[in-house]
Amino acid sequence: MDSAEHPTPETGIPPASRPTGALAESLEAVVRTEARARNLLSRDLAVRIVEQVIFVTAVVGAVALGLGITDYLSEHRYVAAYLLAYIGFRFADLLVGEDPDETTTAATGFSERVLSELPILILFAAAPFERTYLYGGEAAPWLGALGLLLELAGLWLALGSRVQLHFFSSDRTGRERMVLVKTGFFRYIRHPVYAGILLVLFAWPLVYGAWIVAVVTVVVGIVVAHRRIVADEKVLLARFGEEFEEYRRTTDALIPSIW
Repeated sequence: MDSAEHPTPETGIPPASRPTGALAESLEAVVRTEARARNLLSRDLAVRIVEQVIFVTAVVGAVALGLGITDYLSEHRYVAAYLLAYIGFRFADLLVGEDPDETTTAATGFSERVLSELPILILFAAAPFERTYLYGGEAAPWLGALGLLLELAGLWLALGSRVQLHFFSSDRTGRERMVLVKTGFFRYIRHPVYAGILLVLFAWPLVYGAWIVAVVTVVVGIVVAHRRIVADEKVLLARFGEEFEEYRRTTDALIPSIW
């Protein structure tokens, strides 16, 4: 068969018999619409699967509550304190966090948020699992205290950075201004919010003395943070130009004097 007779993957119609003009444009529009519909269906299925995982996890948590998780938390004060502080952080972040991108649809934003929660659920399950089934017994009390201290430091850094970002980029009427914030925590590192969140997540396996999960958390966290930093800094460079380039040359991204 001649190459001109082979159907194209986009339309499934051989080039020789492919319609032209307005009919061709209509056909291509239909094909693009069908492709978008397939992508949306695939993404919707993935989101629904993750929603079910989160729901099942909540059900298991409810069962654990009925079986006496309150007794467990009363015996593990550092675990209870960490969870209370983390719950407070999640609600506080809703108040001081960044507004969603206007170009992002409500469905897309929700799906991204749902998908982003799954690794965190795995982290919270993996640390006690490692302690229980690999080591047995309890972690040293000083590890729990250190983990709680690191979490509180991370919360202070993440939430404080959010507040400073809003304060220094707002005028007297509270309206946002397009300004590059370089004071407060941002004087020392360019992304203190990411640094604080990493510290909070690293503190959880530390409370249990779960060293494998702690190492994996650091590695995965750095990879994810690097990707987000690269994406964020492309936007900042396009917006502020030479001012941001100079700021980037004189500061570290995440860890002072290291990175």
